Amino acid sequence: IATMIGCLLLGLSVGAAYFAAMWRSAELFATGGRMILGLALSVGRFAMILGVLGGVTIQFGALPLLMTALGIVIARFMAVRRVKAMAP
Repeated sequence: IATMIGCLLLGLSVGAAYFAAMWRSAELFATGGRMILGLALSVGRFAMILGVLGGVTIQFGALPLLMTALGIVIARFMAVRRVKAMAP
């Protein structure tokens, strides 16, 4: 049970970081800011997700992987709600 809760919390935190990086790189691309930084954030967030999901799978197996993925999906839901709340 502790592993499942830990993986869910890991997914929430990784998802929050992923969507924060997505927001920042979208800002950089939209404003014509430092494109190299935007590209680095995009590549970094994909590498982070792959590394975390792969590491959880190798270390713990399928069910903890699903709990981590669920945490990422919940973080996505929260990010979408936040963006909708900011929209005019």
